[in-house]
Amino acid sequence: MFKNKEYNSWVITVLSYLFITIGILLAALALEVFLIPNRIIDGGITGISIILSFLTKIKLSIFIIVINIPFLLLGFKHLGKNFLIQASFAMVVFSLLLEAFKNVEIVTNDILLATVFGGIILGIGVGFVIRYGPCLDGVETIAILINKKTSFSVGQVILLINLVIYMVAGMLFGWDRALYSIMTYFITYKIIDIVSEGLDQAKAALIITNHGEEISKSIYKKLGRTVTFIEGEGLISGKKVVLYVVVTRLEVRELKKIIEADDISAFMTITDVAEIVGQHIKNKESLTIE
Repeated sequence: MFKNKEYNSWVITVLSYLFITIGILLAALALEVFLIPNRIIDGGITGISIILSFLTKIKLSIFIIVINIPFLLLGFKHLGKNFLIQASFAMVVFSLLLEAFKNVEIVTNDILLATVFGGIILGIGVGFVIRYGPCLDGVETIAILINKKTSFSVGQVILLINLVIYMVAGMLFGWDRALYSIMTYFITYKIIDIVSEGLDQAKAALIITNHGEEISKSIYKKLGRTVTFIEGEGLISGKKVVLYVVVTRLEVRELKKIIEADDISAFMTITDVAEIVGQHIKNKESLTIE
């Protein structure tokens, strides 16, 4: 049994590094074959490295490693040895692949196509890296440190840093390239969200109704999800039942169909769930959607 656990742990580690490598390969491909030749830049440390490489004519891969070293050390201090090993592996492989793809012929000179497909491929690549290992960029470390000492959120700090980078890019490459870079940024981060969280990312639904039993049974039958009952009272409508249920994003459509049934009166809100801790009961025998 002990040997099986060790074997499983080893397999998981190997697969993690495999997916990290695939993600890095896609990210490097997107940059060197779609974005950089068209002077569209990524945000964060990669964007800074691209700008410095353009100004100094020094290889991009060198800046990627040198600028990220302080952030690797910070990550090691706060996140431990495993982070340092994985992040160092990612940085080295990323730098090597950037050099390897430098002489590959670009796919398109059309700026819009390069923006869209470069952003999608970059998002898939970075999403794989985030899902199975460390991040490829040290800006997140800066954002976390600033967040601890100010009222700015991590996302706000990253956005502000990237806006400064894109302003510099606009002055160097033209404002149209800065705007395309911003478009790439939003495409990339939407794809990162889908890849790193998965299509089964959780959604929480609050349903206010007078038909609690009927709706909860229908949800359990069609989605296999259990429902939590909460007592509520409307200012005008009086006593109500509030149902709380967690579903995947793929199940939201079917949940809406249940709520929108002709004979049911209900009000529903749906929000993202960042994380689920503990057991979430699901009836695996009742998954057929009618």
